[in-house]
Amino acid sequence: MAGQLSPEFRVKSLEALAATTQPGEELDVLIVGGGVVGAGSALDAVTRGLKVGIVEMNDWASGTSSRSSKLIHGGLRYLEMLDFALVQEALQERGLLIQRIAPHLVRPVPFLYPLTKRFVERPYVGAGIMLYDTLGLTSGNSRGVPFHKHLSKRGTLRAAPSLKDDAMIGSIRYYDAQVDDARLVTDVVRTAVSYGAYAANGVKVVNFLREGERVVGARVRNQLDGSEFDIRAKQVVNATGVWTDETQAMVTDRGQLKVRASKGIHLVVPRDRFQSTVGLILRTEKSVLFVIPWGRHWIIGTTDTDWKLDKAHPAASAADIDYVLEHVNKVLKRPLTREDVEGVYAGLRPLLAGENDSTAKLSREHVVAHPVPGLVVVAGGKYTTYRVMAKDAVDEATRALDERVPESCTETIPLLGAVGYKAAWNRRNRTAEESGVHVARMEHLLGRYGSMTSELLKLVAADPSLAEPLPGADDYLRAEVVYAVSHEGALHVNDVLTRRTRISIESWDRGVAAAPVVGELMAPLLGWNKAKQDNEVKHYLARVEAERLSQEQPDDASADAVRLTVEDISDGADGAASSASSAGSTGR
Repeated sequence: MAGQLSPEFRVKSLEALAATTQPGEELDVLIVGGGVVGAGSALDAVTRGLKVGIVEMNDWASGTSSRSSKLIHGGLRYLEMLDFALVQEALQERGLLIQRIAPHLVRPVPFLYPLTKRFVERPYVGAGIMLYDTLGLTSGNSRGVPFHKHLSKRGTLRAAPSLKDDAMIGSIRYYDAQVDDARLVTDVVRTAVSYGAYAANGVKVVNFLREGERVVGARVRNQLDGSEFDIRAKQVVNATGVWTDETQAMVTDRGQLKVRASKGIHLVVPRDRFQSTVGLILRTEKSVLFVIPWGRHWIIGTTDTDWKLDKAHPAASAADIDYVLEHVNKVLKRPLTREDVEGVYAGLRPLLAGENDSTAKLSREHVVAHPVPGLVVVAGGKYTTYRVMAKDAVDEATRALDERVPESCTETIPLLGAVGYKAAWNRRNRTAEESGVHVARMEHLLGRYGSMTSELLKLVAADPSLAEPLPGADDYLRAEVVYAVSHEGALHVNDVLTRRTRISIESWDRGVAAAPVVGELMAPLLGWNKAKQDNEVKHYLARVEAERLSQEQPDDASADAVRLTVEDISDGADGAASSASSAGSTGR
C-alpha cells in the first residue's frame, strides 16, 4: 500500500539506500533528520521528481517536533516585534494546512485575549488582532478561521466561567489552529513515501562522506542491529534542529550556523478542572502563556529558557512546573495544583543564535546555508512554517544539481488522510453503524487518521478484539497499536505511547497500565522474543519513573541528572544502549 511505513518497507528502504554506492544509483538528495522540516524536505524534493532518501536516528518527530505547543499559528507576539513578514508567512501556511494540506489534523481553535486596562488596551490590542486577521487574507487562500470579536466582561465570563471576576475588564476572541504535531510529521513522511521516497527511522548518521571538500553522502548506523553502511547522494540536507551544531561539526567549522536551544515545558490537565469553551493567551513578564483545549484535556504552556544540557531528553523541573501554575492561577477562580497535572512534557526550540542573551528575544526566522559543496543546512524557524523552510532548503540543494529541477509544488499536495476526509466525516454516523464502532470513537479516529480511518476499521473487522480500548487509556484502541507498527513506522513501545498516541501525557499513569498490552501487540509484528518484549516494557516504565522524579527536582541541572539515569532503549545485537542524542527534529 502506498505510504505504508511497515517493518518490511524499512528493510526495503535500507537495501535501496545501501545500493546507492553502486555506479549511477546515488540519490539526488539525502535528508538527515526526521522532524517536521526534514520530513517536509523529503516530500518537497520527491514531488519535484528527485530520487530522495530520509534517515532519522531515533523516531519520526522524536525531538522538538513532538513536544511543541501543538499550535499552527502566525505568532501574535511577533506583531509586537514588528516581524510582519514572519507572521504573514505563518498565517498563509495556517490557511493552507487547514484548507488543503491537512484538514484532518489541523483545526481552528478560539482563544481569548483578556484585557486588563480600561480605554487604552482595547484599541491597541484590537488593532493588532485586526492586523493579524487581515494578514491571514493576503495569501489568496481562505483563512480557514473566523474573524475576531470583541467581548464585554459579561461575554468573557460566559465564554470562560472559571476566570476570576477581576482578572479582566473584557476580552477579544480570535482564532488560531492546533495540530497533533507528531502525527503531522508521520503523515508527511508517509506522503513522501507514497511519492517514492525511501525512509528509515532508527538510522543514525555517524559521519559524512567526502571527496575533497565536497560532501557526497553519509556513513550511517542501523540502530536496530548495529550494522553500518554508506549512502551516496548528490546533495545532503541537514535538518537536525537543535543538533545542527553537532552535525555540522562533522564536516566543517567554517561558516557554521549557530543554533541555541530554548526549553519550553507544557502541563496537561483534565478538561473538567476549569470551565471554558475557549483557550486563553496570557501575557507573562518573559513571553506568553497559552491555555489550549486538547480533547478531554488542557495544554498549558510554555516557558522560554536557555538549555545547555542533554538535548534528546530535556527535563522539566519543579521550578518550571510551578512557574506555569503560578501564571495560569493568576486568572483562575480555583487555582490548579500539582495534583491536577496529568502530564508534563518538555521540548527544545532551535533558535538561531545571535548576540542576545535572552532566548525569548532570538529570531524565529529560518536560515538556509551551503557551508561546503554538497551540504545544505536549514535551521531556525517555527513548526507552522515547516513547508516554506523545506522548500527553501530543497531550492538551495537543487541549484547545485546538473539537471533542471521543477519548482516546489507542496502547496498543492494534501497529506495522506486529507483526501476524502470531509466526506468521511460527513458519513461518520453511517460508518459507525456499519462497523459497530461508537460514533464518538469514530470522530476521535477521523480526527487522527482522516480518510485512512478505513484502514483501521479493516483491522478491527479482521480481529474484533482490536476494537477494545487500551488499559488506562480509554481514548485509544488496540487497533491503533497494530496500525502504528504496520503503517506508521513505530519500532518501540515508547514510540506508540509517546508519539503515535498521546497516552504518555494524557493518562494519569502516563501509560504504565497500557505498556504491557502495547508490547504484546507489537511483538509478533516486529519479531520480538519474550525477552525483547519484556525489555521494551521495562524500559518504558523506567523512563516514566525517571521523568516523574526529574519533575520533582528544584532546577535544570538536577532534573537533567535524574532524567538521564535511563538511557535510550537498547537495540543492537550486543545489547549496548544506543546513544542518547537524536539527530532529529526542528521547528515549533
